[in-house]
Amino acid sequence: MPTQQQYLTTLSLLLLIAVCLPACSPKTTTAELPVKAPAAFSGSGAAELPADWWASLGDTALNRVMDTALTNNFNLVVAWERLQAARAVVERESASLFPDLRANIQSALNFPQPDFVGGENVRLGLRSQYEVDLWGRIHSLVDAERFRRDASGADYQAAAISLSAEVARAWYQLAEARGQLAIVNAQLRNNEKILRLIRQRLGTGQVRSVDVLRQEQLLAGTREQKTYIRANIRLLENRLSVLLGDRPQDALPALPDTLRSPLPLPATGIPLDLVRQRPDLQRAFYQVQAADEELAAAISNKYPRLSLNASTSLRSNNFRDVLDSWAYSLAGNIAAPLLNAGQLRAEVDRSRSVRQQRLYEYGQATLTAFREVEDALAQEQNQAQAITALEDQLRLARRAYEQLRLQYFNGTSTYLDVLTALDQMQQLRRDLLSARYLLMDYRIALCRALAAAPDATPINRNRTQ
Repeated sequence: MPTQQQYLTTLSLLLLIAVCLPACSPKTTTAELPVKAPAAFSGSGAAELPADWWASLGDTALNRVMDTALTNNFNLVVAWERLQAARAVVERESASLFPDLRANIQSALNFPQPDFVGGENVRLGLRSQYEVDLWGRIHSLVDAERFRRDASGADYQAAAISLSAEVARAWYQLAEARGQLAIVNAQLRNNEKILRLIRQRLGTGQVRSVDVLRQEQLLAGTREQKTYIRANIRLLENRLSVLLGDRPQDALPALPDTLRSPLPLPATGIPLDLVRQRPDLQRAFYQVQAADEELAAAISNKYPRLSLNASTSLRSNNFRDVLDSWAYSLAGNIAAPLLNAGQLRAEVDRSRSVRQQRLYEYGQATLTAFREVEDALAQEQNQAQAITALEDQLRLARRAYEQLRLQYFNGTSTYLDVLTALDQMQQLRRDLLSARYLLMDYRIALCRALAAAPDATPINRNRTQ
């Protein structure tokens, strides 16, 4: 029978193989950006964009609302829990790098009793099994899960950026709607005042009754607009409440007073910095790395595997004498695939194709990120020019209305001309406010396209209560 020295010699040989063979582990390529980044963006400001990008808008009330959203929003909590699950998967897979140890206790009564006096069989044992990672297969699988964990972390950061952009848009949409309501209320008061003046002149025979009807029609149309604006305000309040993790029935902690103008353009940096800091691009990069590690594991599956087993057991007729008889076993096993109808080769081909898919997805995401920055820059530049043009139109429309109104009351113009000028002037005021909101919306889009990960840690209130 093999002696203890022979067991130790065999085990030493197996350990030597385990140390030497990993140097032959399959190597995969390093993921590189599949597109060439431009040298610079088409426009840039001077101020650096902070991680909490909304702070660059200079709205302290929005800052407080954003803190609430990043703490209480349930979609963000879901993304956080996905990250925790990915971390747990890494811990689970990392356990394969170490030997496992199992204990067993067995007690039985045997009938008939040829082997044991009294028929009682008691066994206590320990068993350990360990697969030596000869080719780095296990390490590759663990690293793949680590990259997926990092991708989940980038997903969470991207979700925080998306949430912050949604909150900012809802906030300024609400500011615009409240501004529209203030404009319509002022227009209602002005239209009612004009209607009273026309009715007074109707009594003296200086105007026609159709002029009164036309002014009443304009007044009714303005009231209808007010109804739609008030409904829109309610919808926006409901949307903002849900983004903050509250019920739509609950009152908002704050409401915007006015629609602010954006501060000077932030620095856009160089495109390669964007690739390094945007969470969605980081996620795409980590997905490439994970696929690369899975390809390495698939290649390793084609090579032999070495496993070590050790066990010890105590056996007796009763618990009292169980320590008097014991045995141990050390074993090594090498298994290599011989015939599998091309299954392992096909898995390698599949893994290589998946890696290429992830690489091209990374390239497409990068191009999309560059486009989003350029689109926002172009939109903001052109929107600023559109606002200037609207301001000029409004100034001219106001002068035209004042002149036509004066001519009408002097009897040298028809009220239809006055009504048309009044309606155009009031519409231009509303259009100008909407154009200013669009300018803010384009700034939000630019900040979102440039933003790195904000500092956000959600709290699952269902868990903490």
